[in-house]
Amino acid sequence: MKSIPAIIAGIALTLSINGAFAHDDSDQAGKSGRHGDGHASSLGKPGNPKKVTRTIEVGMNDTMRFSPNDIAVKRGETIRFVVKNDGQIKHEMVLGTVKELKKHAALMLKFPEMEHADPNQVSVDPGKTGEMIWQFTRAGKVDFACLQPGHYEAGMAGKVTVADATTRLPAAAAK
Repeated sequence: MKSIPAIIAGIALTLSINGAFAHDDSDQAGKSGRHGDGHASSLGKPGNPKKVTRTIEVGMNDTMRFSPNDIAVKRGETIRFVVKNDGQIKHEMVLGTVKELKKHAALMLKFPEMEHADPNQVSVDPGKTGEMIWQFTRAGKVDFACLQPGHYEAGMAGKVTVADATTRLPAAAAK
């Protein structure tokens, strides 16, 4: 059972996330009851599984690295991230701005038992695989990180470069 401070922190996090995140209920069907069903509109929005344009496999391990840690997509693409934890401890992939990721990482350090299930993140137990479907609606850079306590600080981070829809992606990124 969670302690009162952990519950209060979870509520505070939910309120702060929901204040900064916008909802698109059309993409949230069947996800009610999950903590923080919002998403950062500046990052895109939860993707429709029927509209996935590409699947990208991302590995996580106990050296506190993602593989790959630099991903290229086109604006408008809906990506299925298949995230595999090759390590012996829990890891996660969370999409966000650097500011959001740092703030959330600091909160996770204070309350390591806090559980969350936002559409812009996937937590994966050791030896398991998870998935996240995300549509990138704006060109620019989207950061991602593992926010398990100490992992982000150890360098477990990466970025998604979202190119304009007319830009050609490098051949390796177009797979």
